[in-house]
Amino acid sequence: MTQKTKKSASAIIVAAGSGNRMGTDINKQFLLIDEIPVLARTLKAFDKSNSIDNIIVVAKQEDILLVNDLVREFDISKIKAIVPGGKTRQESVMNGLNQIKNDGFVAVHDGARPFVSPKLIDKLVNDAFEYGASAPGVVPKDTVKVADNLDFVEKTPNRETLRLIQTPQVFRTDELKLAYIRAKESGFEGTDDCSIVENMGIPVHLTSGEYTNIKVTTPEDLPIAEAICAYLEK
Repeated sequence: MTQKTKKSASAIIVAAGSGNRMGTDINKQFLLIDEIPVLARTLKAFDKSNSIDNIIVVAKQEDILLVNDLVREFDISKIKAIVPGGKTRQESVMNGLNQIKNDGFVAVHDGARPFVSPKLIDKLVNDAFEYGASAPGVVPKDTVKVADNLDFVEKTPNRETLRLIQTPQVFRTDELKLAYIRAKESGFEGTDDCSIVENMGIPVHLTSGEYTNIKVTTPEDLPIAEAICAYLEK
């Protein structure tokens, strides 16, 4: 009897952002939600995931000691490395990718998405093994309009065909590395990791995401995050 290959991946947690849009001098990754830092909640989810073997955190150079302290305080066991970020998100992800061998799969996640569930992480890794690449998305709850350059409605797309894309996004490591190299060579700037691999013609399967998997970015996100925290802990 042949042994089944374990469906697992490395994880890159991108936590090198600033607090500019939050309107605070504190990096949003360290803001507290019910007395627990945003980044700690994120790391705990990946630490509990059955499909994640190791975690690389990409942080601002001046935050690396703080991340080290946080990892120890919250007993995050799967940390492989904490590395400095770059000037852009793309540079930061590439710094994380440099810590991973070309074989296998990698999940890239925003450090400021603290409510992703281990169940969703496992589902995305499983789907990446089946389809080659996967990303979570949710159907918009509001009607979406396409505007022209004068801000008049140009068309109303079918909401059921639209997805609001989240993270983690999971790819074959060698393909994501090559896609990032090609993007750098051509000067392509993507809005997420999916757009980087799409630029190279790689199809991405969309997996049902979680409406609670929000990104904490602006001040109005904080009370929403507190409410989600209370909801999830019922």
